[in-house]
Amino acid sequence: MRKQINILRAESAGDYRLRLEFDDATEQTVDFLPFLSRSKHPDIRAFLDRKQFADFRLDHGDLVWGDYDLCFPILDLHRNHILHTYHQESAA
Repeated sequence: MRKQINILRAESAGDYRLRLEFDDATEQTVDFLPFLSRSKHPDIRAFLDRKQFADFRLDHGDLVWGDYDLCFPILDLHRNHILHTYHQESAA
């Protein structure tokens, strides 16, 4: 059974990138700009404001903004894969 992964440290790496250090000694620099800019939801697009994006914090090992207004699964951050591609099949 795999133990839960937590983020120990998060710091700005310029623009919309954050350098994350995990409790398994893994580090990732995650670029959030593609996710934010592709979103059509105004509440998510609001984080394109640099000041709002920079107001992140760690809460019990999770990376969050506001009152969980924006957060990501830790495993996705750990894999540096926050932008998922999916295809919706049209109904006939």
